[in-house]
Amino acid sequence: MANVTIIENADDADIAAWLAERLQQALGVSDGEIAITIPGGSTPFPILAALADSDLDWSRIAVWPGDDRIVAEDHPASNVGRIRAALEPLGARVVALAEGALLPHFALTWLGMGGDGHIASLFPNTDPQVDDPQALRRLVPDPLPPEAPFARLSLTIPALLDSDALLFVMRGADKRAVFDGAIRGEHDLPVARLLGAAHQPVTCFT
Repeated sequence: MANVTIIENADDADIAAWLAERLQQALGVSDGEIAITIPGGSTPFPILAALADSDLDWSRIAVWPGDDRIVAEDHPASNVGRIRAALEPLGARVVALAEGALLPHFALTWLGMGGDGHIASLFPNTDPQVDDPQALRRLVPDPLPPEAPFARLSLTIPALLDSDALLFVMRGADKRAVFDGAIRGEHDLPVARLLGAAHQPVTCFT
């Protein structure tokens, strides 16, 4: 089980400051480009807007979605489209997910979590495995979320764990209860499988 640090009542600026420090450290120990993976949904984008004010060399940062809906990039449901709009103007290299892609080692894996314990698009029905031989899978959630009824591409648990650190940002008491249960080993939802196999530090902002 990972070593988990929970930071409560953090606002977007607090999380952006943590991210800026973490990414500066990663850039400082690398001579070239670093890679990070970030989630979609509504939570990351106010944080990214606050992070835009930091003094980061975005030209040395490659950004991968942790998952994406299989839609055109100009579709409102596209994660990579929204990430491009937020970070390419800063100089980041944003990489769209594609079947067969060779994924990098990540300096940071940033994840959200659903109330059902899903991470990226690894929903409970997809039965994600910690020893999955594939780094990327095409998946269909069941049930399909009504706000985004699309098939997905998602990093698998081994790909998400090929990282120096894990970051979770979650809002709400219900999600916190699921996350706490995962830490205590009380269920076998996707988030619990990931945390059970994690070897790196985990920071969770609530």
